[in-house]
Amino acid sequence: MRPICLWDLQHQDSVFDVCLKPDNSQLVAAVGQKVLVYNTADGNLIQPLKGHKDKVYCVDYAKDGQRFASGSADKCVIIWTSKLDGILKFNHSDAIQCLAYNPITHRLLSCAVTDFGLWGPEEKRVDKTKINSRITCASWTNDGLFMALGLFNGVVSIRSKTGEQKVRIERPDAHNNPIWGIAWNPSHSFTMYGKEEVYDVLVVADWGQKLSFYQLSGKQIGRDIKLGYDPCFIKWFHNGEYIICGGSDKQCSLYSKVGLKLDAIGNEETSWLTCCAVQVNSENIVTGSEEGNIRFYQVSMSTIHGLYKDRYAYRENMTDVIIQNLITNERVRIKCRDAVKKIAVYHQRLAVQLPDKIVIYELYSNEPNDMRYKVKEKIRKKIDCSLIVVTSQNIILCLDKRLQCLTLQGVKVREWDLESQMRYIKVIGGAIGQEGLLVGLRAGQIMKIFVNNPFPILLLKLSVGIRCVDLSASRTKLAAIDEQNTCLVYDLNNKELLFQEPAANSVAWNTEYEDMLCFSGNGYLNIKASNFPVHQQKLNGFVVGFSGSRIFTLKMNAITTIDVPLSAPMYQYVEKKLYLEACNIACLGVTDTDWDVLGQQSLEALDLDTAKKAFIHSQNYPYLELIQNIEDRRKCGETDNLVFLADIYAHKGKFQEAAKLYKKAGQEHRAMSMFSDLRMFDYAKEYIGSGAAADERQLISKQADWAKSSNEPKVAAEMYMAASEYTKAVQIMGEHGWSDMLIRLARKLDKTDQEILNLCGSYLMKMEKYSLAAEVYHKIGDIKSIINLWVKARQWDDAFALAEQHPKYKQDVYIPHAQYLAEADMFEEAQQAYHKAGLVDAAVKVLEQLAFNAVKKNRFCDAGFYFWKLSFQCLDIARDHPEKQREMLNKFHDYQRKAEMYYIYHNIHEYVEEPFTSHMPLTMFNMACYLWHLLQKESPLGISKVYTLYVLAKQSRQLQAYKLARYAYDKLQEMRIPVHLQESISLGSLMIRSKSFHDME
Repeated sequence: MRPICLWDLQHQDSVFDVCLKPDNSQLVAAVGQKVLVYNTADGNLIQPLKGHKDKVYCVDYAKDGQRFASGSADKCVIIWTSKLDGILKFNHSDAIQCLAYNPITHRLLSCAVTDFGLWGPEEKRVDKTKINSRITCASWTNDGLFMALGLFNGVVSIRSKTGEQKVRIERPDAHNNPIWGIAWNPSHSFTMYGKEEVYDVLVVADWGQKLSFYQLSGKQIGRDIKLGYDPCFIKWFHNGEYIICGGSDKQCSLYSKVGLKLDAIGNEETSWLTCCAVQVNSENIVTGSEEGNIRFYQVSMSTIHGLYKDRYAYRENMTDVIIQNLITNERVRIKCRDAVKKIAVYHQRLAVQLPDKIVIYELYSNEPNDMRYKVKEKIRKKIDCSLIVVTSQNIILCLDKRLQCLTLQGVKVREWDLESQMRYIKVIGGAIGQEGLLVGLRAGQIMKIFVNNPFPILLLKLSVGIRCVDLSASRTKLAAIDEQNTCLVYDLNNKELLFQEPAANSVAWNTEYEDMLCFSGNGYLNIKASNFPVHQQKLNGFVVGFSGSRIFTLKMNAITTIDVPLSAPMYQYVEKKLYLEACNIACLGVTDTDWDVLGQQSLEALDLDTAKKAFIHSQNYPYLELIQNIEDRRKCGETDNLVFLADIYAHKGKFQEAAKLYKKAGQEHRAMSMFSDLRMFDYAKEYIGSGAAADERQLISKQADWAKSSNEPKVAAEMYMAASEYTKAVQIMGEHGWSDMLIRLARKLDKTDQEILNLCGSYLMKMEKYSLAAEVYHKIGDIKSIINLWVKARQWDDAFALAEQHPKYKQDVYIPHAQYLAEADMFEEAQQAYHKAGLVDAAVKVLEQLAFNAVKKNRFCDAGFYFWKLSFQCLDIARDHPEKQREMLNKFHDYQRKAEMYYIYHNIHEYVEEPFTSHMPLTMFNMACYLWHLLQKESPLGISKVYTLYVLAKQSRQLQAYKLARYAYDKLQEMRIPVHLQESISLGSLMIRSKSFHDME
């Protein structure tokens, strides 16, 4: 904090109150019986205002700046306009003690000894309210809804804007502690302890010499704070972050918002300070004293901070230290609970100077992003110095021309006496306990000092004073800003001045690149790489660090991290064809477009390593494939750089340049291939060599490809034929169903072109042009394909004729024919066809399936027929295959027996199911007897024993063979009888019991 007294005034009478116009242009003071108006710019009196007959105790200005009021011991309140004209006067019953304007409605609160009144600009009368104690001070809340009155009896009365009491704060030992100062915090939110946000905080100062804080509800916040003097006024300052208080201690003091005394504003007076005025959003403070002194101060809060690489520590609210990680933007707060005087930071160390000690903190761990600090040491000494610097094991104090080195315990180690006052100091790192300091002096010397070396090292001597110094990453170059705001860069090896730049106020080398620095000045940020011209961009503030593409700038007490693309210096290196250096710059931070440009430029220079790195960054895979291709070709022995460069130009779209390079390298066919791929066939023809028929055919083929992709298939087919690429031509004709073109081509081709002719024939078959396909297959003598063609066309006569001429293809005809017959439900013919094809097993299988299906469908006569045919099929197999003779003869007898059984059962089934039969009863009787006899050995599928016994019983009864009938009915009782026969069989069983037990002869 730096308080500067801009002007002061001496009066014969006491100054009872002062207030400032909201625009800070005028000061109104209550001095004796007069109201004096001063110009705040120079302290000149504008006009004394007369109207009071006794001492003027209080003044206050409305927040809209339209009027102000004064109150006097003559019991009168006068309203004045901003033009210093009195417009209204009203009385109270006692002397006026204090005035306060509502910040929203601009109603005036006037407080006398025994009452208070409320007056508004549009009101004709003053509403007054009696009170039982003397009012000493008053204050409105920010929203103008409530007022607080401080009473002589030590009570605080919180009332609504209409004057109705809402809260009464009774304080301990109140009658002995009259309140003499009261003020609501102007901030919209207020954090006092921890993270709790409290709104509408009231600070109270009483003659019990203590400070108290209350909420709007009347609840006290924290404990009372001892002042040590009787306060006469209390004000909030710097938007509610600080408190101004003074009185019997004869000085104006600055307190933190929680009541911690920080510093005194100005020198101590010879009498009590009676009043004070502040502007909420300005740095101006006005004080008035009992002796009649008015002093106008400008109080600026100096920036207390420290920086090392990406760690920045700064003071906030005078008592807190904020440590910020500039990379992650993470912040941590250390509450020091005392005025912070100096701050220094280095690696894991943080040093904070308080009024009576220096506290050294260290990180909990070695993690790079750890932000947790703990106290390591405390040096309990009151030290007056201009700056402190901390290293791993030492504290360095800057004492004008002397540097003093202490241990972390406060023990003095050594001291350096320098020739002139120090203007700049910076820790440049080093081994633990051997760190180096870079010091710039007012006389122009730049020194390097090691904490373990008593002798400073002179690096450079300039003719003017030093303002800022920095070393490059390798410690070989030094940049300095002198008092003439010139940036000078030296080579420390030979002390040679490399270059200088004007209009600079701060400078920083890039910590990740040796040959680049930045400096700021005149509202611009300047980046300079090597000896290239400076690149500028607008920026307000001071450069304090440069790491990669991040620039750290300081404005007020806030450091901002700016990500600056280093495109400009990269392009400067590219222009000089320094591609490796350009790549190193690009690695610090450029856009993808810049990486692409670097890759293309280095690729044209055939710097493949740099180009590969650039295209990997921009993820340009086509160029990476090109680089890989060039590298592979080089490994295989190809060395013609002209061809490589032509390939690069072709990838970049510079086709004419690429073609010229191909021709220059004697690779015209590459140019022709490139143009034909691009469908630039006219250009391609220019690069066809004389007599190069193959190249011409290749060009025509590519033209055909282009015609095909352009949806011109007929043109493409004709071009393919012209290029002798008949397969592609046939495919296009076949896909579009052009049979006439196919047969013309087939007739044109030689019979040795079998593959192409086969393709023609297959497409003609798909088009069902069987005769044309047959013509093609005849040309190449493919009998099998012709047979397949006739089979597919179902032209069986032609197929059979060919099969007779070529027996080896017999199966290729009869098997499909048999399948065709089977699909047409001509199973018997199919069976014969299988037999003709020599597929005896298939023929047998067909008959077995036919028999099975006939049984399933109750066609028992057909089933008998199929089993009869099967039996003779078995005889044929036995005759042709002697090794199967025994097996087949057994099957022959089995199938014969089944044929008989199914044939007989056909008549029995028909007799049961049909209403009439053509057979005589004796015939049916014999058939039933015979079938029942056979069923004793086996029961074929589908033959019902119930039906057989039913017919046998019915015919036996009819022919008077009662014994046999009784036997049949008894057997039926052992079986599951169908529903429709149950009644008939039951009736028959009863009727047979009435007959004799023997059969008729």
